[in-house]
Amino acid sequence: MYNTEHNHNNTFLSKLSAIRFTHRLYVIMAVFLLTTAASQANAHLAKTAGMSPATLKKIVKKVVKIESTTGSYHARNRKSGAYGRYQIMPKTARAYAKKLHIPYSKWKRPRNQDRIFEAIMADNIRSLRRNGLKVNAFSIYGTHQQGAGGFNAIMKKKKLSKNLERNLRHNLPKRLSKVPRSRLKLAWVNYWKRKFA
Repeated sequence: MYNTEHNHNNTFLSKLSAIRFTHRLYVIMAVFLLTTAASQANAHLAKTAGMSPATLKKIVKKVVKIESTTGSYHARNRKSGAYGRYQIMPKTARAYAKKLHIPYSKWKRPRNQDRIFEAIMADNIRSLRRNGLKVNAFSIYGTHQQGAGGFNAIMKKKKLSKNLERNLRHNLPKRLSKVPRSRLKLAWVNYWKRKFA
């Protein structure tokens, strides 16, 4: 009786160990595949931007530091409504979640924030190229902060709309946010170029 019960327990434990091992193996494989896919996407994005993946990674790190300071996926800007590691606006998150087939209710999950940011950055880089603007740390951040259209208007010296003026003033330190409208674009460009030099 003891042998039969003991063998049954050993068989059960063996099956349980095999299930746990298989589960762990699946998790490791999933993480590997996600990491590999993300690395390939970053390499492709870096190539599109005309820079090395290491350079793009440094730029993203700097964007994160400016946007959320700590890099927290739960950072919230109560004034603007921006959320997460990259301070994505809810309206932008909704559009990109739809584009990427992410349920809007799940866009705040860390992996989904990363996917949305990568898609935004890819679109911004394409916009910079299409508009004949240099792709660098300053322009990548500028398009993230002001949107591709806003950044293009700033750099092509187009007329400053009320909305763009408000956004520029909001994204400058207090001493610079009070400059006359005629010098506002230049103040914004100089300030952020120095930050990303």
